[in-house]
Amino acid sequence: MEIKLPHYFKCVIILLGLILLMWVLQTFRSVLVPLSFAMLFALLLLPLTRDMENLRVPRPLAIMLSIVLVVVVLGLVIWFLSMQLISLTTELDTISGNISDLVDRVQNFLYEKFGIIPSNRSDLVRNAIGSLQDIATTFLGNTISMTTGALAALTIVPIFVFCLLYYRDHLEQFMFKFVAKDRRGNMTQALTNIQHVVQSYISGLMIVIFIVSLLNSAGLLILGVKYAVFFGVFASILTIIPYIGILIGALLPALFTLAMTGHLIDAVLVIGVFMFVQFLEGNFITPFVVGSKVSINPFAAILALLIGGVIWGPAGMILSIPFIAMLKVVFDAYPPLEPFGFLLADIDDLKPKEPSRVSNWFQEMWNGLGRGKREDK
Repeated sequence: MEIKLPHYFKCVIILLGLILLMWVLQTFRSVLVPLSFAMLFALLLLPLTRDMENLRVPRPLAIMLSIVLVVVVLGLVIWFLSMQLISLTTELDTISGNISDLVDRVQNFLYEKFGIIPSNRSDLVRNAIGSLQDIATTFLGNTISMTTGALAALTIVPIFVFCLLYYRDHLEQFMFKFVAKDRRGNMTQALTNIQHVVQSYISGLMIVIFIVSLLNSAGLLILGVKYAVFFGVFASILTIIPYIGILIGALLPALFTLAMTGHLIDAVLVIGVFMFVQFLEGNFITPFVVGSKVSINPFAAILALLIGGVIWGPAGMILSIPFIAMLKVVFDAYPPLEPFGFLLADIDDLKPKEPSRVSNWFQEMWNGLGRGKREDK
């Protein structure tokens, strides 16, 4: 006999389940955060591991080689950004002198045009430099804290990745225990689709970040901006944050250029470079590389970032975008949860796409060839 529960009771159960989930995520974050990163790395390394296994490489050795490759690449990126950041801190004296000259020019302009009496320049410069030093100290402290946590996680994440890849067949059989035998074929197909879509999304996102970093760095190098590669890579990583990321990524090098040169036009040109690259990324690069298989609307992405930051801090913000994409894939694959996948989808992807003029021309040419063959017969 099926027991029918009131609608409000079901809502209360769901709400209590969400609260319990949040408590579990925060309580066991020391284990769940490394495990989450390991799951992402395992998904990314799975095709490479399978290819090496197909070449008769033993599974443990194939997994170890894949992990070493990722560690080397990430280590080189972190080392480069750290060296650039340390070198950037040596420019504070030059920045302070340029800010002093810039404040003089602004105050003279305001006095000549509007009659505003200049205030004490030394106090303004001292306050500005003091604010920069406080920000740098706080940022350095947070960086050291995150680096220490990353070094601690560096030992456990590879172990998790190795176990997930080595025991992947056993985990798949474990999931089959919950499904009837006549439905295991559908489950296998669903898992395969989810795996391919998630892999294509995450790998495509990494390719987009790489391409955008090259374009940002090239544009800044053409303008002669110091530490162009650092700012270009930093801004490309922030593009995963819709709207806010590109604003932060463009504002920092623009302010740095303004402080170094003292000319507003240079800062405007830097912002113009990032706006142009963002236009290319949004309209050409991301649609071509990532495609429309998984596209999250900006509101859902920003909300996921905020929730991830509240639950797991900076690590949660990094994991929020890939995990919300994975959730959308799961929602789209499971019919009862399709409305939630529709809620997360980008509105532009839900609209019917009109064929371009080029595709129309090819279609007309193809139809004309078909009519010509029929007439010949």
